[in-house]
Amino acid sequence: MEAPAVLAYPSAEVLKPSLPELNGVSLHDVVVTTSPSVKNHLPKAAKETKESEAEMFRSKAPPPIGLWTTKQDGEVKLRMDESGIGCEPPVRVHELLLEAVRKYGDLDALATKKGGTWTKLTYKEYYTQCRQAAKSFLKLGLERFHGVCILGFNSIEWFLADIGAILAGGFAVGVYTTNSPEACQYVAENCEANIIVVENDKQLQKILEVQKKLPLLKAIIQYGEPIKEKLPNLYNWSEFMTLGDVVPDEQLDKVIEAQKVNQCCTLIYTSGTTGQPKGVMLSHDNITWTAQAGGQFVGLTCGLERQELVVSYLPLSHIAAQMIDIWLPLTFGMQTFFAQPDALKGTLVETLKEVRPTAFMGVPRVWEKMQEKMKAVGAKSSALKKKIATWAKAVGLETNIKRMNNGTIELPMNYRLAKALVYKKVRKALGLDRCTKCFTGAAPITKETLEYFLSLDIPVYELYGMSESSGPHTLSHAANFKLTSCGREITGCKTMIYKPDCDGNGEICFAGRHIFMGYLNMEDKTKEAIDNDGWLHSGDLGKHDPDGFLYITGRIKELIITAGGENIPPVPIEDAVKEAVPILSNVMLVGDKAKFLSMLLTLKCNVNAETGDPEDDLTPETIEFCRKLGSKASKVSQIVTTKDPAVHSAIQKGITAVNNRAVSNAQKIQKWVILDKDFSINGGELGPTMKLKRPVVVKMYKQQIDQLYAVETPDAK
Repeated sequence: MEAPAVLAYPSAEVLKPSLPELNGVSLHDVVVTTSPSVKNHLPKAAKETKESEAEMFRSKAPPPIGLWTTKQDGEVKLRMDESGIGCEPPVRVHELLLEAVRKYGDLDALATKKGGTWTKLTYKEYYTQCRQAAKSFLKLGLERFHGVCILGFNSIEWFLADIGAILAGGFAVGVYTTNSPEACQYVAENCEANIIVVENDKQLQKILEVQKKLPLLKAIIQYGEPIKEKLPNLYNWSEFMTLGDVVPDEQLDKVIEAQKVNQCCTLIYTSGTTGQPKGVMLSHDNITWTAQAGGQFVGLTCGLERQELVVSYLPLSHIAAQMIDIWLPLTFGMQTFFAQPDALKGTLVETLKEVRPTAFMGVPRVWEKMQEKMKAVGAKSSALKKKIATWAKAVGLETNIKRMNNGTIELPMNYRLAKALVYKKVRKALGLDRCTKCFTGAAPITKETLEYFLSLDIPVYELYGMSESSGPHTLSHAANFKLTSCGREITGCKTMIYKPDCDGNGEICFAGRHIFMGYLNMEDKTKEAIDNDGWLHSGDLGKHDPDGFLYITGRIKELIITAGGENIPPVPIEDAVKEAVPILSNVMLVGDKAKFLSMLLTLKCNVNAETGDPEDDLTPETIEFCRKLGSKASKVSQIVTTKDPAVHSAIQKGITAVNNRAVSNAQKIQKWVILDKDFSINGGELGPTMKLKRPVVVKMYKQQIDQLYAVETPDAK
């Protein structure tokens, strides 16, 4: 196995910095492995002059390696630091697995519930099955640097297919379950997939629809339900796992040995809100280093001391879910429990109550839905219980803000009383009574939601990162926390605010060992993302406060540039409106190239438990709000068709309050419209992680937007 640029494994020798440069690559950046064919030259090299040294190594030195590549088999220079965690020896995925088995072999690693019973795999069993899956992939003809696409809900089979693909020398490629057949085809073509793993017949039919357009596809594997019709090269999971029985361990070991830490093992496809999705290439080192650094930063405990528990339910095609559910557990000996496929349709809390995780990651919409349900339950409480809850939340918010600002404080008696009467019961009802690490990320969350949970003694810590940064870049945690901030960068990661304005706002740029290799087969896009100095440009706007905490203030591509030329970040205004009008679910500011700003609004409504689609019925909390206003509405359609005066007046009052705080007339909302239904993943307005797909919304609601600008408002300036 050839060693990568910069550093190899602990058994490797690194040449001293005094050696010359060859073809632009310092010999300090070239690792000499312990293989005899190379070692035999070392004594001679040490005695030669600089000129003869250079001549001798010129034929041995690899071609120049840069900080990025777009080739399937490309290598990148590792971004090593001279000290600290950034100089830790790089580790391949297989070595991470071996270390997990050595440390945590008899601990439970994975747990899945079928037929009302939890079944579990230990770390030893986990590793054995990963190897078996890898051998089966080899038997099916998986080629080096070709994809294994995985299309389904989180499961043990998903994990085994992912890690098995890596061990077999291929790419692990998660595909969003919401993808159309055409979108699945694009991903499979782009990664040159040899094999596709699907959960059920619904996902299988997508692949069969485009199968003839995928000449490199050799097999399809279905794991979640029995195959309805046997087809050539279609295997159920048990059939697939037995295929590897005839593959010698030595054959797999040879493939593993050929893998390098600075080569790609996983592809994360961006959700493609504009243009085709990009295949984010992550190396072995990207994944294993980020898991180690991130886990240390938030204080994850080693499984031998106290095993951390997590629930897997977020889409595994997203790097955040992979990092939390797969790579952090392997690094720290955690146990991963799989939620039910309908988790986001209502069963998640039941799983949380059963598992009682010690760490939990929820995208903002998950926290918002919890908040809405808790408020609905609270609305039905007795007058006395409401009074106690109001008192407890006031105490909780005040105490936790003091604790956040001042660190350790003496907890007052009223807080301890409120904890016994309210906070413990709320945590238990949510299944978070053992959870000391509650996180949110992937999309903006409102201050109102953060304060709501803080008032119930549940600090929700924001994290920030991208697929291109292997997941997290900055993190908040108990000792590193400010409301609405994404925290500080993980130790070993670096942040630059590019071209800051007078207020310190500029583009957030990253550097460190977590920075991706490049976009597969997309050189132009890669050059746009990584500059000549190696900084990853996020496209997000942000600033640091004096204490080094990062705040996200907008996104460059989301900036609304008015006809008057003013640049307006929409998110702060949208958050302010949602806070001012609590019955609003999703809001989106519009007004690019227009003379004034307008806003699309949706009301909080019930969601169909089966399909996840928004319904016409308002949530109980929204109905109660309407009754207080004097409105009899109980459906979205009633408010929209009648332009309910009481509701419209309340919304306008909230928007006026936001406008009164606007820094300029150009940032005031002049018009707004309530849409017929809420945004959703199935509807296309939200991405898989509930992030707003602005270009899609603009296109979908063009008629409503055009009507807002059909007659110019006299207030517009």
